[in-house]
Amino acid sequence: MKYTQLTPSRLNVSQITFGCWELGGGQWEKESDEQNIRAIQTAFDFGINSFDTAEGYGQGHSEDIVGEALSGKRQDVVIATKVSPDHLRKSDVRRSVENSLKRLRTDYLDIYYVHWPNKDIALADTMEEFRRIKEEGLIKAVGVSNFSRAQIEEAMKIVHVDVIQPEYSLLHRMIEKDVVPYCVEQNIGIMTYSSIAKGILTGAYHYGNAVIKDSDFRKSRRLFLPEHLEKETQLVYLLKDLAEQKGVTASEVAIAWLLQQRGVASAIVGTQNVQHLKDNVRAVDVILTHDELLQLDQVSHQTITAIDGE
Repeated sequence: MKYTQLTPSRLNVSQITFGCWELGGGQWEKESDEQNIRAIQTAFDFGINSFDTAEGYGQGHSEDIVGEALSGKRQDVVIATKVSPDHLRKSDVRRSVENSLKRLRTDYLDIYYVHWPNKDIALADTMEEFRRIKEEGLIKAVGVSNFSRAQIEEAMKIVHVDVIQPEYSLLHRMIEKDVVPYCVEQNIGIMTYSSIAKGILTGAYHYGNAVIKDSDFRKSRRLFLPEHLEKETQLVYLLKDLAEQKGVTASEVAIAWLLQQRGVASAIVGTQNVQHLKDNVRAVDVILTHDELLQLDQVSHQTITAIDGE
């Protein structure tokens, strides 16, 4: 495993972060808690020290699983969780962080994120409470997720934002225009979610045997619509070709691409499958050449343009 230091918090995070959304159940078909606890512990054994959850994942159940799995390892891991958009008033933030601490079995959080902004609650009030709980030692680093550059700048007027968590992948690159340059300039780390586009970039839905069930929440998501899956074919098969040349998987190439993008500290990838976990870990050792990056960049932009042009 390789690690990146987030400044100025000085947290060292593994370049692969174990995403724990699926472990809470809810929208996802969930394996047993026992199996998911073993998955987290296996990730730790593979060198992953960074684990990402949220109070909204399974109504706190994901946090319970993470807390149990990492019991006894607290000093060796970086735990991140998020406050839901309905809990951004000052008193609610305080209540949420205290509840998350209990479920995670810890007395501090390494990273605490605003999960989504809420236009009906003043951001300044939310970030003022974040500043307070950081000063009290309840959190080490302030994070925001799904924020625009303007919203990040507004938050920074109250407290330094240490890390952002945006959606970012070869199929979703909206942050590159203005968010990434600002974060690089301000020493704000970027930890990406939907790093393999909820499974599309693995090839499972193009040349694999995976079928999107009617009960799967992804069935109605934009990138999973049949007409868009068709437009993603060229990119998915390019990943497959590059993976075969390197003796790795398509997901490893997709994650490697992310890790070679400016400002990216860690790619968040969730899985309940140990083999997929091994593939994710190996991605840190996949190096893409300049020509390979250009090829992926070109086909990626063509694909996004085709989808957005409808």
